[in-house]
Amino acid sequence: MPQLDREEYIEQAYFFRTFHERLDENLPSQEILLSIREEILATTKLPLALDVLRDELTHKGKLCEGMSLLGHYFAPFQAFVMARSEEDKSKFDQRIALQVLEREAKYRAETPQPAGLFVFQFECIARNRLGYSDGMSAIAADPMYDTDWRDWILKAGTQLGVVEFADLIYYRSEAYVEERRRTAGAEYTPSSKILFGRQEGRIARANRGKDPLYLFGALQRQLGYPAIPRAKSARELQLPPLLEQRLQRLEKRLQLVEAESQGKLDLSEFYTNPPQLEADDATDR
Repeated sequence: MPQLDREEYIEQAYFFRTFHERLDENLPSQEILLSIREEILATTKLPLALDVLRDELTHKGKLCEGMSLLGHYFAPFQAFVMARSEEDKSKFDQRIALQVLEREAKYRAETPQPAGLFVFQFECIARNRLGYSDGMSAIAADPMYDTDWRDWILKAGTQLGVVEFADLIYYRSEAYVEERRRTAGAEYTPSSKILFGRQEGRIARANRGKDPLYLFGALQRQLGYPAIPRAKSARELQLPPLLEQRLQRLEKRLQLVEAESQGKLDLSEFYTNPPQLEADDATDR
């Protein structure tokens, strides 16, 4: 598939973000697709793509089915991420998948580089445990990558677990070439195409022997690579105010029932004017 125009990726990012937001409002997916279709820029191909997604969702119950059919519009990695989130026993939340696709589309709409896109896609697979074999194949099929990139991605997929991810980047970077020329002579010429820049190589070398998550974080801080969204922790999740009030009332009722069963029920806290205060008032008089 060819790369799309910038306006297509801008509208894709809007679609993924809005779909996620309206899912949180408990709206039906078919209705969400229908309403977003009216909002999308008509000069793009996305409205037609949404028609296909809605038809496939109606008949098969999955968005990934429509995305796979539209291989000329949605990249293989986009369909792969959505498919993993829609699996019956998947622990990969669809809302996180939509956030991943939104950030990826935003990055593509700016000034994307193959190195930045690859690291983002690989981190998505690694963090969410989506499967390296199918994941790396989906990444390699992306139109952003030329033949050299594609061959390296597929080869890297077979070396994972044997070679550190930091080394995979370092050995195909300008930093490695500079190091070899200092030690082996200025005439050294790499046998393979260099895929990563000097900064990527230096950062990768500094993170050799460490958790790859540190490498991802350093690339994001230093080079502005897009970050992978994460699921919110239990502390970050906030209940609606009305639901929280109901839960507090239920908790209070359970405490009263438990106290009554143990013969320790004390209703003094519910008195408008506690007995002790009444006695004190009488003494004052």
